[in-house]
Amino acid sequence: QVQLVESGGGLVQAGGSLRLSCTASGGIFSIKTMGWYRQAPGKQRELVASITTGGDTNYADSVKGRFTISRDNAKNTVYLQMNSLKPEDTDVYYCNVQAGRAYYAYWGQGTQVTVSS
Repeated sequence: QVQLVESGGGLVQAGGSLRLSCTASGGIFSIKTMGWYRQAPGKQRELVASITTGGDTNYADSVKGRFTISRDNAKNTVYLQMNSLKPEDTDVYYCNVQAGRAYYAYWGQGTQVTVSS
């Protein structure tokens, strides 16, 4: 059974940093794009950043220059380094992994990030 285990969320003051990690396990094969999304209560889930197997990255405009996504293919792990955090970055962050020929999307359980002003 495929599992995505996230870690690294928490409470931080504005201007601070956090690093999120997400590891895929349980027989997941042929991982394609990995990414992070975030969702506030009552709002749609939105893409924060994604990274392809070749290392091409894509960022939401609101996080460009502050967040960095990376991956370790040997460990099936994706990271999100978040610097210069703002209160508006407060959300639940979800890991997303696409795998297999059909690019099936797997989701993590979500990790809370809270930035205090």
